[in-house]
Amino acid sequence: MTSFPLLKTGVEAQYPFGSQTQFATDVVLFIDGTEQRFRRYAGPLRRWLVRLNLLDETEANAILAFFRAQRGADGVFSFTDPQDGAVYPSCSFASDVVQTSMDAKGRCTTAVLIEQNRT
Repeated sequence: MTSFPLLKTGVEAQYPFGSQTQFATDVVLFIDGTEQRFRRYAGPLRRWLVRLNLLDETEANAILAFFRAQRGADGVFSFTDPQDGAVYPSCSFASDVVQTSMDAKGRCTTAVLIEQNRT
């Protein structure tokens, strides 16, 4: 399985970095006013917003090539959480579109949303 590409500095992301942990709970309401709650999934769903603001052209092209090789949200890859170093083996891009821009100094900017797949 492939891994999300590292930058020249050896990290997956730059600051500011965003992550989210989501739990899914279903609630069943009964006629007598009582309720029952249960987890929809065995564990939480993790998502990471990876903002890459100071890339050179080589790093930006590597990210775009990886995105294309994954066929956008269709592919599965492993991602290392920059906050705790945990490796999540089944992740995908949350969108089929990635946008990049380049400023006058040759620096590229992009952002990708990565989500853990439910297994």
